[in-house]
Amino acid sequence: MTPDAIHELWSLVESTQTNVLLSLDDTSLVKWLIKRLQKKGVHDTAACNSYISSRLPLIRDLASDRNLIYQ
Repeated sequence: MTPDAIHELWSLVESTQTNVLLSLDDTSLVKWLIKRLQKKGVHDTAACNSYISSRLPLIRDLASDRNLIYQ
């Protein structure tokens, strides 16, 4: 993934409601994030899929922590 695509991904993760990030199964979450990235002009789906899949535990940890903070 390009640095711009990585930036878009993490901005998307931070701006997405935690219930979305925590409620989807792994496959659905990867597809959901890729679809949103494509709308922002990121089109290297193979690289995105690999990158996101390898970082799902971190994405879920961040969402879970954010969920606890704002409860």
